Amino acid sequence: MSERLDYHELVEGRIPPWVMRFIKSVGKTINEYGMVKAGDEVLLAVSGGKDSLALALALSLRLKWLPVDYSLSALMIDWREHPIPDEAKERLKEYFSALSIDFTIQQAPQFPPSFDGDFNCYLCSRNRRRILFEEADRRGVKLIAMGHHLDDLVETSLMNLCFRADFNSMRPVQDFFNGKMHIIRPMIEVHESVTRRLSEVYDLPTVKPVCPYDQTNIRARLKPIVGQLCHIDGLTREHIYKAHHFDCALK
Repeated sequence: MSERLDYHELVEGRIPPWVMRFIKSVGKTINEYGMVKAGDEVLLAVSGGKDSLALALALSLRLKWLPVDYSLSALMIDWREHPIPDEAKERLKEYFSALSIDFTIQQAPQFPPSFDGDFNCYLCSRNRRRILFEEADRRGVKLIAMGHHLDDLVETSLMNLCFRADFNSMRPVQDFFNGKMHIIRPMIEVHESVTRRLSEVYDLPTVKPVCPYDQTNIRARLKPIVGQLCHIDGLTREHIYKAHHFDCALK
């Protein structure tokens, strides 16, 4: 791979066409589903991985030329049992500062007492979402943006179809607590390969929190299967997305 570029080049406006297409794709999805309106406050859920950092970049750069304005802040959960290294925290803080996004790192237990010693991907995800909801509620924020992309949706669809007999998936917009809060996914039509390229080319300060199920969970095992399906039909991901017939725009 050629020498990595500095993400500050993007912040300063030197944006190549392929990155611009990515940003415009995010904007198209936001507009299509009415995700964010003028005056809204959005809390970005940051995992530290390439996807949430790519979404932060797209949202920040997009705000520079939008005719409407909304506020954007970011929250990263740092598990006490597997803390993020201090050096990685500093790189993340510098990144979000360059993007002019208020960034908070909040420590929390990965294995709360309510788990009764049990642990799996579902419980971990539920715990993370609970913390996000609690913090959003404390701040009075109704919109939580997550960095899920098209590949995430496809894998979730196949997991539910093959193992739960339910053709359901994550949605571009999901409401919770009778509409009190919404999760929005502006990258839901973006291929994972785009965020991977962005992270590699511009050396985004990614950090990978410890996950005991990282390479053995069902999602990881489905990735090569999705790849094989796409060798048969390059639009497999898009077909699965369109099969859901989403109609969930925020009103």
